Amino acid sequence: MEAIMNLLGSEAGQQIIKGISQETKQDEGLTGEVLSMAMPMLMGAVKKNVASPEGAVNILSALTSKHDGGIMDTLDVFFGGGVDDSDKNEGEGLLGTLLGGSQDNVVNMIAGKKNIDVSTVLNILKVAAPIIMGYLGKENGQKGDGSAKGLESVLESFTGSGKQQGMIESLLDGDNDGSVLDDVAGMFMSNSGKSKGGLGSLLGGFLGKN
Repeated sequence: MEAIMNLLGSEAGQQIIKGISQETKQDEGLTGEVLSMAMPMLMGAVKKNVASPEGAVNILSALTSKHDGGIMDTLDVFFGGGVDDSDKNEGEGLLGTLLGGSQDNVVNMIAGKKNIDVSTVLNILKVAAPIIMGYLGKENGQKGDGSAKGLESVLESFTGSGKQQGMIESLLDGDNDGSVLDDVAGMFMSNSGKSKGGLGSLLGGFLGKN
């Protein structure tokens, strides 16, 4: 899950977390934790879509047009004066397209783990979804080769492979309980090299709150 750490630990990541927290009126630490749990799920869902020929064509088309990464260079515009309703509606549509019937499962699980309302998780993810897809588009443009196989390789930096992807898919399919989310968060922290401090400590560190 190196790509998630690269994003959340970067200056752009700080800007994203701050912008979403202001837009949704939520604490920055909580916003970062929700994103860290949701991003592997969303990227795992993208990977499942890419596994089918039709899904691969649709995802690759979206990543080379609408979600080509340009948003990462205009975050100040995206957040400036508040996020447009059209962008939130787009984010809601992305969640529905990527997660499909798994959306309630993922959102409810994150809400339960963080002891917050489902609506809070949804509000955070609706704003985040276009940015996350844009970041994937940027990563794919830099590291992919334009093929579905190349995109799958890029996605492994978000989701891991083998056992990690299997755990993510079991959560997406509703075949497991909330312990899977703990396992995914554990993998995230293990890959960060800062597991002893906990996710909140990590996020607090790069948000300047330690």
